[in-house]
Amino acid sequence: MDPASRLNVLKHIYSVYETFAATVPSACRRGCAHCCTRNVTLTTLEGCHIVSHLSAIREADLFDRLSFALERRRFQPRITTNELADICLQGQDPPQEETESGETRCPLLEKEECAIYPVRPFHCRCMTSRTDCGETGCADMDPFVMTVNTVFLQYIEHIDASGFSGNLIDAVLFLQPEENRRRCTSGAPVARPPGLIPNRRVSALMIPPKHRQRIAPLLQKLNASP
Repeated sequence: MDPASRLNVLKHIYSVYETFAATVPSACRRGCAHCCTRNVTLTTLEGCHIVSHLSAIREADLFDRLSFALERRRFQPRITTNELADICLQGQDPPQEETESGETRCPLLEKEECAIYPVRPFHCRCMTSRTDCGETGCADMDPFVMTVNTVFLQYIEHIDASGFSGNLIDAVLFLQPEENRRRCTSGAPVARPPGLIPNRRVSALMIPPKHRQRIAPLLQKLNASP
C-alpha cells in the first residue's frame, strides 16, 4: 500500500471511530486536560501525519517543546498492541510495562487545549471517561469501549506494519527530518530508532466473546473501502 493510501485508511479509521465515540456517554469536555500527558504513544504513520501538519502550519516552537521534554521521564512501551495479541494467543504472560506517575503534562498543551487537535493520535482520540477524572483521579471506561479501542489500535498498527510505535515525543522528533519520514512512509528498511519498537500485522483481534456480536457492525465499517 502506497503512503497516500495508508494515510487515507488512517483517516477512515479515525472517522469511523469519531462516529462511534459520539454514541458513548462521556464526562470529557473542551478544556479538560487531565488525560493529556507526555505518556501518549502512537505509530510512525500517525507521527508522519502530525509532523506534516506541524510543518504546514510552521509551528517550529512545538518541536522545540518536544525536544525539551526529552529530558524528562516518559512512558516508552516495550510491546505493541499486536505483539500483545500474539503473546496472549501463545498463552504467555506479557512483560511488565513501566508506567510513569507524577507531573506528566503533555508539552503540546496550550491553555489546557491540544495544539495538534485535528491530527492528534488515536490514543488521544479514544481516551474517554464516564466520570470526571479530575474528581476521581482515574478514568472510568466502559469495558466494551476498551475492546473497541484495542481493536482500532490493532488496525492502525497493521496498516503501518513496516513502521514503528512508541512515545509521541520520541516518534515525532525522529520523524521531523524529511528523509526519515520518506523512508518510513515508503516502507524502505529503517534501522530501529531509539525508543521505538517495530510494528506487527494483525494475527488475531482481541475481542472477548461477549463483545463479538456487538462489535461486528464496527468491523464492517472498518473493512469498508475509505
